[in-house]
Amino acid sequence: MDKKAIFTQVSQLEERLGELHHELRGLKEQLAYLIEENHSLHIENENLRDRLEAQEEAQEEGKNDKASSKKKPFVGEGYDNLARLYQEGFHVCNTHYGSIRSDGDDCLFCLSFLHQK
Repeated sequence: MDKKAIFTQVSQLEERLGELHHELRGLKEQLAYLIEENHSLHIENENLRDRLEAQEEAQEEGKNDKASSKKKPFVGEGYDNLARLYQEGFHVCNTHYGSIRSDGDDCLFCLSFLHQK
């Protein structure tokens, strides 16, 4: 083989490696997106199951305690939405609003915001 053919072959191999690297980078980005989406869906699924269980328990208690029902103080719809977002694993404080909280990690800013009167 002559030197020109070897150089051409090495250049072609380098181009293919670059293309493979670019394709691998794209796959890695897709995988990161899917992992993040899976995590947030997992959190949402857990919260929905908890909410369903609480609702079923409340219905059972409601059947047993209809005579002794107490009125709850009125809380606005916006507060309910923020509390729901916090329970689903998202920050509601002005510092980290919308970002995902770590599992089991309570944010003092969010909690102080939710407990304001």
